[in-house]
Amino acid sequence: MEVARRLGVAPSTVSRAFNTPRLLRPETVERVRATAAEMGYAPNQHARALITGRSGAIGLVIPDITNPFFPPLIRTAQREAERRGLGVFVVETNGDVVREEQLVQRLVPQVEGLVLASSRLPDARLRDLAAHIRTVLVNRDVAGIGRVLTSSREALVEGVRRMHAAGARDFCYVGGPLLSWSEGERRDAMRAMERELGLRVRYLGVESGTYADARGLASDIGPETRAVVAFDDIVAHGVLDGLTSRGVRVPQEVLLLGCDDALPIETHPRLSTIRLHIERGTASALDMLVDPDVRDERLVVEGTLELRETT
Repeated sequence: MEVARRLGVAPSTVSRAFNTPRLLRPETVERVRATAAEMGYAPNQHARALITGRSGAIGLVIPDITNPFFPPLIRTAQREAERRGLGVFVVETNGDVVREEQLVQRLVPQVEGLVLASSRLPDARLRDLAAHIRTVLVNRDVAGIGRVLTSSREALVEGVRRMHAAGARDFCYVGGPLLSWSEGERRDAMRAMERELGLRVRYLGVESGTYADARGLASDIGPETRAVVAFDDIVAHGVLDGLTSRGVRVPQEVLLLGCDDALPIETHPRLSTIRLHIERGTASALDMLVDPDVRDERLVVEGTLELRETT
């Protein structure tokens, strides 16, 4: 309390400077720790973990364990939980909202808290859940619940501007699962650029998000198209191979941008994409989960544009 009083900040800010520093600006952490050291303050090491007297584990709910975007999320969650003496129960929903509800109901009595990644549950249900158990969302933006968003908006806008500057006017956006928050964000960003730059954009979708369906959909990309923006790298890989099989040269005839930088293989040509910093985002989600002062915090982790050989 004395450190907080001297700095004119909330006591929770001092607590976070030692326990969950990723939730604060670096300069704030440095200022708090320097003042604490000057005053001879030492943090309570036993107050760093979420303790409710239940299992000593958290539940991690993901839609698709085969999607290369999620293994780094799982590894980071396990590492950050173990650092706090917590185990992790990982369950997969297959993107099915009914299955997700069933799995969450089974998890709640067994865990200390929940991290829901790309949840498909309705907003009202998520708020009800958060009222009964510590809950943090990853890539789902629901007011009233702590959430971390690995955003592609700024990098996508930059990528589209670069393709426009290279002469592209006719675009195709190949989207993913309609219930995905990330899909909504990317489609909205594409529509904003369509209006701002006067682009001609055709919108297609691969609800399954699979390579095979994206490859098949490439036949619907018209000959006028000069640039394609794909929902993620799996979809982009399918589109790349589909276009190549038709004799369309990338990037000579069509520019191509993916998203998430998570492919376990290297494409030829190498795929330009948006790197989403999921490890940082997941670590911050665990910070939120164990921080008793977090109830409605919204943290956005912006992605970065990675220009390679398809743009």
